[in-house]
Order: sequence, then C-alpha cells, then structure tokens
Amino acid sequence: MGSNGSTLRVCVVCLGNICRSPLGEAALRQAGMTRGFRLKVSSAGTGGWHAGEAPDRRSILTAKRHGLDISKQRAQQFRPGDFSRYDLVLAMDNQNASDLQKMAKSQNEREKVHLFLRNGGNVPDPYHGDASDFEAVYQMVKTAAQEWIEKWEDEMPAT
Repeated sequence: MGSNGSTLRVCVVCLGNICRSPLGEAALRQAGMTRGFRLKVSSAGTGGWHAGEAPDRRSILTAKRHGLDISKQRAQQFRPGDFSRYDLVLAMDNQNASDLQKMAKSQNEREKVHLFLRNGGNVPDPYHGDASDFEAVYQMVKTAAQEWIEKWEDEMPAT
C-alpha cells in the first residue's frame, strides 16, 4: 500500500456526505499526494437524502480557502456492497461508525471501519454552524489525514 505498493482504497463517511466527508476526502487525498502515496479516496454518507448534490457551499468555500476544489464532488450513500470496494472506511463520528458496523456483513468488513480522528474523537457536524465551524472541521480532518499517512508510512515494509 502507499508509495511503493498497490493503491490503498479509502472511503470517508459522514451522515449526508455534504459537509464533513467531502472535506475529509479532499484533505486525505492532498496529504497522500504530498507524500507520494497511491490512494484512491472517495466519500459517502450513511444517509442518502443528499445523493447527487454538491457539497454544502460552506464546505466548498472552506476547501477553496485552502487551495482545494471539492465543487465537483457529488453526495452518495454508502451501501453494504461498498465494503468490497474499499480497504478502509473512515467514519467521522461514533454514530457513523456504528451505522457502518451494523451494515457490515462479516468480521472482515467490520474491521475496515475506523474513526477518521486517530485519537478516537468525533468530528462535529458543522451543518447548523457558521464558517468558523467549517474551518474547525477542516483543521481537524487535515491533521487526521496527515496522521493516517504517517501511520501508513510506518507500516510500509522497508525497501
């Protein structure tokens, strides 16, 4: 996996796939590209009511302030069959992780689910907040994305 092996396939999941997970997807992709990792990153929501919609305009603006363009992302719902498409599924909060665990049909699928924040914390949903809440979420996911990349680098066999 990573910079000297096969492509790591990761899905970042929140509730509606319009606020947190689009930012997490972009931050993880950026961190991977910066370090030369071969990542295929996408995002989804546990709910499907925003399917086909662009990210929340506040997420788009926050990403843009950091040089990232998420405007072409479109919300999709995570489905049980999606576990086979990913090596890792990163949930934004405990409820998302619980919903994903319930969707999993095997122990292998359950083991793919982790919280996005490596310290086990929750990324708060900024939907009912303002620009500062979206910025706080971006800073959290940016830091966590870098931590995931460092973890994967540590796990790579020496060449």
